[in-house]
Amino acid sequence: MNFVDEATIRVQAGNGGHGCLSFRREKYVERGGPDGGDGGDGGSVYLVADVGLNTLADFRVARKYRAESGQGGAGRNMTGRSGDDLDITVPCGTAVFDVDTGELLADLTHDGERRKVAEGGRGGLGNTRFKSSVNRAPRKTTKGTPGEGRHLRLELRVLADVGLLGLPNAGKSSLISAMSQARPRIADYPFTTLHPNLGVVRVGRLQSFVMADIPGLIEGASAGAGLGIRFLKHLQRTRLLLHVVDIAPLDPAEDPATAVRALEAELRAFSPELSDKPRWLVVNKSDLLADDELAVRREQLLEALGWAGPVFTVSAATGDGTRELGQAVMRELESLREANAESGDAADGPPGDGA
Repeated sequence: MNFVDEATIRVQAGNGGHGCLSFRREKYVERGGPDGGDGGDGGSVYLVADVGLNTLADFRVARKYRAESGQGGAGRNMTGRSGDDLDITVPCGTAVFDVDTGELLADLTHDGERRKVAEGGRGGLGNTRFKSSVNRAPRKTTKGTPGEGRHLRLELRVLADVGLLGLPNAGKSSLISAMSQARPRIADYPFTTLHPNLGVVRVGRLQSFVMADIPGLIEGASAGAGLGIRFLKHLQRTRLLLHVVDIAPLDPAEDPATAVRALEAELRAFSPELSDKPRWLVVNKSDLLADDELAVRREQLLEALGWAGPVFTVSAATGDGTRELGQAVMRELESLREANAESGDAADGPPGDGA
């Protein structure tokens, strides 16, 4: 199945049924009076999050959705049947925007979460409603109101605790493969990863977190270079970013510090909020260097960056250092969760199993 993370659809709620104009007509009954029933309400349109879905590909085919309209009223004070509501299933993590206003209508993050995006029309009133002591034979009715129509943009943002950030071929896919059961495509050419991959990293019994690997960025991505920044939105829900840097690039002219600073600039250009997220430096491909040379290059990198945050040295190819990295990430996520609980933060908990 193709991974599709954006789609636009048109939703139309059902119209309300019209009220009925009717008078009671029975043998041997004089002046039967009005008996026109009300119209039924139109069905509303809801979006429902489904954990079993992981793409918006279906919305590339079906783009228009309409709920059922209510039926008109009838004589003998019979109310028309209301239209059925329409439920549209979307993946967990889908943000819903109104195309015309840009308003965020819903952010569906939990399985089974249901949000109304288009209100059904109200049924009209039958002439019975207008009977009074001075008007025994009203001929007045009202029409049902039209259902709400909306043009929606669906944007899928993967639900992950930790996001991997780095240049193409920095080893992000290899790292998520080494730390989880995810098996993304791995090759020695840029842009091997074309869509986000998720993996569950299990640290201990009942301890795990979700890691996301997004396609690599290059300098100028905010202007559309490479694959651009369209996948950066998938890191917006994460609590921690791991900035993976290749300490032994094939081209000796490539400077790891320059690569880190370039991606920092792209993060700021995309979203200041994302660039302010906690970010750790992960020095990858340590197996390609001797211990002495590795120590020298790492020290040069940290000095050039003026890096004061956590730093981990790993080899995704051999697995060295990945266990220690996973344990440190788990401790950090638990600390963030406890801090949120103490501060009364209503933010959603991490998608992982937790402690």
